[in-house]
Amino acid sequence: MSGTDEPGLAQSFRRLIAQHGPIPVARYMGESNGRYYASRDPLGAAGDFTTAPEISQMFGEMVGLWLADIWVRASRPANALYVELGPGRGTLARDALRAMASQGWRPDVHLVEGSPALRTLQSQALAGAELHDTIDTLPENRPIFLVANEFLDALPIRQLVMTERGWRERMVALDERDEFVFAAGPNPMDDAVPQAQRAAQPGTIIETCPAAAALVDALARRIDAQGGAALFIDYGHLSARTGSTLQALKRHEKVDVFAAPGGMDLTAHVDFATLRDIVSRAGLATATATQGAWLEAMGIGLRAQALATRSPAQAKDIASAHERLVHPEAMGDLFKVLAFSARDWPRGAGFDEGPSDRRKESQ
Repeated sequence: MSGTDEPGLAQSFRRLIAQHGPIPVARYMGESNGRYYASRDPLGAAGDFTTAPEISQMFGEMVGLWLADIWVRASRPANALYVELGPGRGTLARDALRAMASQGWRPDVHLVEGSPALRTLQSQALAGAELHDTIDTLPENRPIFLVANEFLDALPIRQLVMTERGWRERMVALDERDEFVFAAGPNPMDDAVPQAQRAAQPGTIIETCPAAAALVDALARRIDAQGGAALFIDYGHLSARTGSTLQALKRHEKVDVFAAPGGMDLTAHVDFATLRDIVSRAGLATATATQGAWLEAMGIGLRAQALATRSPAQAKDIASAHERLVHPEAMGDLFKVLAFSARDWPRGAGFDEGPSDRRKESQ
């Protein structure tokens, strides 16, 4: 959507708040991102952010090899599907599918994407892919091998804030200058807060993402019933945290979360600890790791060496991309990986579930 359209959503929010009172953070984030993603390609130098698949083909190749390894050890089910949530330009799928083909697997491709602008790019990159608005229309009688990279972080979060009067929902309101501000809602929300956190200091903020929880629960149950595996990669945390993680990106820079509703990318850290608990409650085994540790365990270092040997002129760029993906101070520790597979199916490679896994959980 063009810059002239972006203030339209801000004015709609102002009218709504003036007439009916403050709106929840979840509504502000959900409607803003709905407008944002519906009309543009946000990726790359000309967009607002760059994701790991756009940094290097190695990322998608490691994902594809992870999926192919499970597929092979599951006796190569011929009807298994490749499913991706929020596939962007189709770059990750293209690289993953190439790696999967090297192992003799060429699955049907199903993409879950709501953005018309990105659907056009995906159709161009992945001829024959079937597109879906939601997971509800995915085939129900075939194993699912699912990938979601930087998908969950854009789902709307709910924020609760501790006040002198107890817990309240965090809302978006207007100040005396008609500017957006955060405010505590009027209704007590103590019952929505875990018992261990109810006595927190005033000003403490906790976040939940009901949409992510519902999605992961539904996928865990479907994969358990149909067979397959799932891999979620996103920035977030592996243990419980407090504080607001809501942020906005525009032209590769962080901006105020109220700067341009509908014209910037709003995201929040993914609570992998909660999502892992949800999958475990569904009866499936799970694994988590930092992105850097997982990629290194999958062999990205060897792949970088092979690519550099094949293309010496690109060796510096390849090394830089490798560093960016795995280094703790770049994407390596900030981004986390959650994996699970159906009961009685092989576990995914690249995860250490021994003592070192407990060490990773503290990050």
